[in-house]
Amino acid sequence: MKTTIDLPEAILIAAKKKAAEERTSLRKLVIRSLRRELEAVETAGPAGPRKIHFLTVDGGLPLGLDISDRSAMNEWLRAES
Repeated sequence: MKTTIDLPEAILIAAKKKAAEERTSLRKLVIRSLRRELEAVETAGPAGPRKIHFLTVDGGLPLGLDISDRSAMNEWLRAES
């Protein structure tokens, strides 16, 4: 089946270059790319909200680190490295 797709020029040029490098046609490159994209969507499963797991540990700021003063914090970081 034939169809028309309006592509940005830069993408079309890059696709033609890749097809030429692989010694294949632009048609085959597009079909292969679409198949990969569609398979990735099928295997990914339904997209839903993800739960974020926060990791907390006991502790605090290192001795001598003043996070209220950016320049002092940068000096402390340079001194520690």
